[in-house]
This record gives sequence, structure tokens and C-alpha cells, in this order.
Amino acid sequence: MKYKTCISIAEKSPTKIKIKLKKALKKSDYVEVRLDFLKIEQIPNALEAIKKDLNKIVCTLRPKTEGGKFSGNEKERISIIKLIAEYNPFLLDIEFNTLKKNKELVKYLKSTKTKLLVSWHDFKKTPKSPELKSKINQMSKFSSNVKIVSTAKSTEDSTRMLELYNQKAKNNLISFAMGDSGQISRILCLYMGSPYTYVSLGKAVAPGQFSIDEMNKIINLKRSK
Repeated sequence: MKYKTCISIAEKSPTKIKIKLKKALKKSDYVEVRLDFLKIEQIPNALEAIKKDLNKIVCTLRPKTEGGKFSGNEKERISIIKLIAEYNPFLLDIEFNTLKKNKELVKYLKSTKTKLLVSWHDFKKTPKSPELKSKINQMSKFSSNVKIVSTAKSTEDSTRMLELYNQKAKNNLISFAMGDSGQISRILCLYMGSPYTYVSLGKAVAPGQFSIDEMNKIINLKRSK
């Protein structure tokens, strides 16, 4: 079985995104483009620059309240999310909290038939299993593609995130933990059924993230044993 990876790109200009994207697609199945690292006025140009590869791109426009860098207000962010949807990327990553609060946006995204990746992050801890399972059930109402990520303080936290794959659900679940204690879950999630795992081209974009080269070495090492 071939395990898939998604390289996260967080650059501050459309030109740099295009350069990094070319490198990333040679090494990885998918690429996540963090559009929130750009200035608002640069985003349309960036979408034009990457449009021919959008069938392999996860587009993310993360607000500051969710650990992102988007500098505008929520109204501006929603209008840009709608613009991204028109480009029909492989996946459009939208926070569970955003969808919960915005019925009009949900209705719009349904009308465009955009493939959503509903995401939820806890940057401080790993909640208890019942809370996590309940969260997945709620998130699944918006899409079959669900990403739930916590912060691990121990290997037990990582285990708890991986146990979520045992839920008999019809969704494409991506579940792992951030931080040093969560690194193992970024690898093992692939063996539990995650459609892919997030990696970087070099410097980590998120806490505990492996580079694509490190991940390939680890996966090949496991295969050869």
C-alpha cells in the first residue's frame, strides 16, 4: 500500500507559492496552500497562479483565532472562502467553528459542490475520547472529510487521537496530535486509515511536523522491515 503525503506551504507571495508548489508536487501526492499567510489583495493572484494544479491542492484560509495568519475581518475571510470555492480545489479546509456559525456560507458551499475538509484544532491539549468522538459526529454533518487535531502532552494523548480511527464511521478521517509527543501519531495515522499525513518541504509549518524527506525515510524503513 502506498501511503500518501500532503506538503504544507506557507509563503508570503504568490510567486514564492508557485515556486514551492512545483517542488512540492514532485515529492508529494497533495499540497496544502496556506493562503492566510498572504496579504488579502494577493490571494486572487495566488489562486490564478496555482489553478492548473488545484486538483491536488488543499486550500486553507485560517483565521488568527484558529492559529492562522489571516489579517482581515471575518466578513472579508468569508468572501475569499467563496472565491476559493469557485476554483474548485481538491479540498477546501474550513474550520468546524466557521461552518457552525455561518449557515449562509454552508448553503453557498453546497450550491458550488465544493469538497470540504472540516477541521478542528486544540492548540493546548487533547480532550477526552467522548468529547472527541462527539466532535467528529458533529463535524461529519458538514462533510465526509474530517480533520481533528489536538496537542499532545504525552504518548497517551497521541494514542487517544489514533483510537478515533476505530470509530465505525463513513468519513475520511484525518486525526493526529501536534507537538513533540504527537510526532508518532503523524506517522501512525497513515497505518490507521488516514487518507494522507501533513509534512513540510523543510522547516515545519506546524509543531511536530516532519519534512517530506524525513517521512519518506521513516515509511520506507517500516516497509523494509
